[in-house]
Amino acid sequence: MSENNDQYYFNFSFFKVDPKWRWMADLAKEESAKEVEIVIKNSGIMFRSYSNLGLRDDADFLFWFAAKSVEEIQKVIEKLYKTVFGKYIIPSLTYLSCTRPSLYVQEQKPQGFLSGTEPKKHVIVYPFTKTREWYLLSKEKRQEIMDEHIEISKKYPQIILNTTYSFGIHDEDFMLAFEVDDIRDFQDLIMDLRESQVSTYVKNDIPMIVSVKKDIIPLISSLG
Repeated sequence: MSENNDQYYFNFSFFKVDPKWRWMADLAKEESAKEVEIVIKNSGIMFRSYSNLGLRDDADFLFWFAAKSVEEIQKVIEKLYKTVFGKYIIPSLTYLSCTRPSLYVQEQKPQGFLSGTEPKKHVIVYPFTKTREWYLLSKEKRQEIMDEHIEISKKYPQIILNTTYSFGIHDEDFMLAFEVDDIRDFQDLIMDLRESQVSTYVKNDIPMIVSVKKDIIPLISSLG
């Protein structure tokens, strides 16, 4: 992909916390949380932090990064591992994707993360792959199906969709991140989409990972 000032790489890094972390002195944990906040904020790349505590058995928290290059993402994670807290975390799920202009949407403006708007209470990270049959459809047929998909999504203006692409750089085709205040709104959207034509061509759309927005220091404090 050629470099473009409007294009970003997205990284969704989920981590588990070593139980030994909970045995550390509270003051040490507090100082380490501040260290992590400084390291990430000084990295110069865009980020958000979320909690998965009690919601999944394979992840305790999420750091969502956006950068102009994968090297920038690597550097901030390298610095994270060099903190005290970094010695007690284990990566459990990692997704890489990038922004690209959609073939099916005429007017395209930055939304969600890249727009600089205030994040909603939750994000649902949704990796998925389409079937081979989808790509064998004519451009006109795919546009027709996507128009139906877009019309359904318009019924839920309270949901912000971040769409990125993983073709050739990760195991999935697409990475979606839905920002929403009420998780039931997202559930209603998915139920509607299940009845649409587009669902016929989805090969795999799991996991769907619900995450709760938390700033870095209260996030780390909540881990025990």
